[in-house]
Amino acid sequence: MVSALVVAGGKGERMRADIRKQYLTLDGLAILSRTLLAFAELPVIAKVLLVVPENDFDFCLRLIIPPIENRVPIELIAGGEKRQQSVFNGLTAIHEASGIVVIHDGVRPFLPLRQTEEAIRWAEKEGGCILGIPVVDTIKNIDHDGYISKTMPRNDVWHAQTPQVFQCSLIKKAHDHALLQGFSGTDDASLVENIGGRVKMIYGSPHNIKITTPEDLIIAQGLLRHSPISS
Repeated sequence: MVSALVVAGGKGERMRADIRKQYLTLDGLAILSRTLLAFAELPVIAKVLLVVPENDFDFCLRLIIPPIENRVPIELIAGGEKRQQSVFNGLTAIHEASGIVVIHDGVRPFLPLRQTEEAIRWAEKEGGCILGIPVVDTIKNIDHDGYISKTMPRNDVWHAQTPQVFQCSLIKKAHDHALLQGFSGTDDASLVENIGGRVKMIYGSPHNIKITTPEDLIIAQGLLRHSPISS
């Protein structure tokens, strides 16, 4: 079985809005609702675990979930203080011993459908696969004083995106180990790397943006008007 775990517990402080960024609207529909609708377009998804602050459950039941009702089963899960804790809470709610979980940011509404299906196939074979895009700018390492210490080989550096797809047993093991170690990763793939696991990366989409700032919202509005969601 393939489950989607959509993480939407952020406070959205960089958005400088009166409500959480995931609840802001794009063309009259909440960003988070658009993300959920994208998963409803994937027949392989059996259920969606939606991780939000527990105080937002009623809000989500009234305003976020109704546009997707009857299209895919959705279960609300209480989020944690940090994203890693929120993902852990979602994984704990998956009781199947086997299967695949597709972990995705709730503020990435332009889910690349074809690439997500490909990532699922890779995860079934290899254990884990994430989406990303190669960097186009030159990347510099700097020291504590702000001086350049190294120029990174651009051909070897990619921007990581979500979804990040894993065999449930592997990602649960990685999160359990991180909890015991006190290890904090910047994404779920880094937790798998921390236990020695290999994660495949495939090309995602430049349209698969994470909406975290007012500028991102403007870009998303343009993408919604002019680009197909699955490009």
